[in-house]
Amino acid sequence: MINLGGKTMKILMILDQTQAGLGGKENPDLPLGGKSMPIGSAHMLEPSLKQVDGKVVACLYCGDGYFKKNREEVKLKMAAMVKKISPDIVVCGPAFNYAGYAEMCAVLAHEINEKTDIPAIAAMSKENEETISEYKDSVNIVIMPKKGGTGLSESLNNICVLAKKIVDGEDINDYAKQICY
Repeated sequence: MINLGGKTMKILMILDQTQAGLGGKENPDLPLGGKSMPIGSAHMLEPSLKQVDGKVVACLYCGDGYFKKNREEVKLKMAAMVKKISPDIVVCGPAFNYAGYAEMCAVLAHEINEKTDIPAIAAMSKENEETISEYKDSVNIVIMPKKGGTGLSESLNNICVLAKKIVDGEDINDYAKQICY
């Protein structure tokens, strides 16, 4: 455990319909929602979170199709919900190689970083080149494998360690150069 005697890091995750466990490609128009507990792929982070004394306190979700059709509304509402929940950090993803979800992650992480005082990071695979090149200079985007690719555990650890360093106010430049695009 890295954090001895400190407080538990509270993480809010932003998921699409698939990663939230609320449908796949057949349910892209799932409206914005949330749960005050880990759901879907948030459970994948739990072993890595134990290492940094972190906990997923809430998950917000939105279908990638709904996001595409209601982009401004979703950006506004997500930023407002993040402020209300007030986590220590927001993790958008992991988006793997899902293009619509990766774009949503980058856009929402950027919006949260701009409109709140709560830091947000994203995670996606290199297949999302267009999104990565557009947002890598304004959002820390953790490198991860595509769905089913190798290196997932390492990527999940990197997400959690980066989150912890940001929350603890550490200089992340060197670490981010190693694990982010």
